[in-house]
Amino acid sequence: MNINLQAPANPLGYGVAGIQLALALNRLGHEVAWWFIGPSYYDDCYAPLIERMTRNQESYDASAPSLRIWHQFDMASRIGHGIHCGMPIFELDELTAREKHHLDALNKIFVCSRWAMGVVNRGLPHRIRDTYVVPLGVEREIFNESVGEPQKGWTTFLNVGKWEVRKGHDILIEAFNQAFTPRDRVRLWMMNYNTHLPAETNQEWQAKYTNTKMGKQVSFLPRVQSARDVAKIMGDADCGVFPARAEGWNLELLEMMSMGKQVIATDYSAHTEYCTNDNAHLIKVTDLEPAQDGLWFHGEGQWAKFGDSQMEQLVHYMRLVHKEHAKIYNIAGVETAKKFSWKAAAERLVKCLEMPSTDY
Repeated sequence: MNINLQAPANPLGYGVAGIQLALALNRLGHEVAWWFIGPSYYDDCYAPLIERMTRNQESYDASAPSLRIWHQFDMASRIGHGIHCGMPIFELDELTAREKHHLDALNKIFVCSRWAMGVVNRGLPHRIRDTYVVPLGVEREIFNESVGEPQKGWTTFLNVGKWEVRKGHDILIEAFNQAFTPRDRVRLWMMNYNTHLPAETNQEWQAKYTNTKMGKQVSFLPRVQSARDVAKIMGDADCGVFPARAEGWNLELLEMMSMGKQVIATDYSAHTEYCTNDNAHLIKVTDLEPAQDGLWFHGEGQWAKFGDSQMEQLVHYMRLVHKEHAKIYNIAGVETAKKFSWKAAAERLVKCLEMPSTDY
């Protein structure tokens, strides 16, 4: 199959999805012509194949499906005159009027979780037959249980993801301080620099962590250049902690599982596609609240409400991991990750592209 792809190519969520799906499609024998969205930067090891796919623009098949992996409010652009498909990765439980309009103009809508499928079906009930779940994947060749060497005698918690209220970064430091004292042999590693924020705001986030009783046991890790660099850091940690109010998928959570690490996560939104009580310590959510952070979200939808009960659960799980489970291999997490390969994602995508559409 020929596919005309519009997607970023970078280490961020959409960029990783674009790169890995394109590479997997190529390995399956499909011909991809790629148009980048935004600036591109990627590992040198991917360069030959990615550059070949961009050169395919010169002789692209105008009748092939056009797939845009991008935000749900910006789906108008397409390549050629084949079916127009979009794959958004969104976090909230409601669609705005603009988002509905852009998604409704697609012949096929791809989402990466059943939770997201429910959001689209509630907002666009007449599109249920042309909306498909295509879960994302994890690169097991890089993120696997053989990588890294955690320090004995210490429990190292790791959070990866740009500074955001949505990701629970305001909550995490409070829980870390409630759970432990400076006498405990615990560390919190934060890899969170947000390129969309000014340097001063990133520093303000760091200050929220350092200006606490546990501040000396928090380390801020710089952005790294490759997925292998990320995997090395993950491999040296013991537990991934992700108290997010909402996620569109959470690649880093699945990557930590794939490495056999313990994980703590909120039992809400897209990562419920692969998080279970067997492979994760799940923070149960009882209520939702308007999604507001004064910056990116202004009450257009809802996300998980993090109240006293959720804080107690997070503190409990962090203590439990430190006392009993820090070095326990997450067998169920690894087995889960094996099911969510990029090959499986690409195969599912092609199968859905080949299904008859009722929208054109």
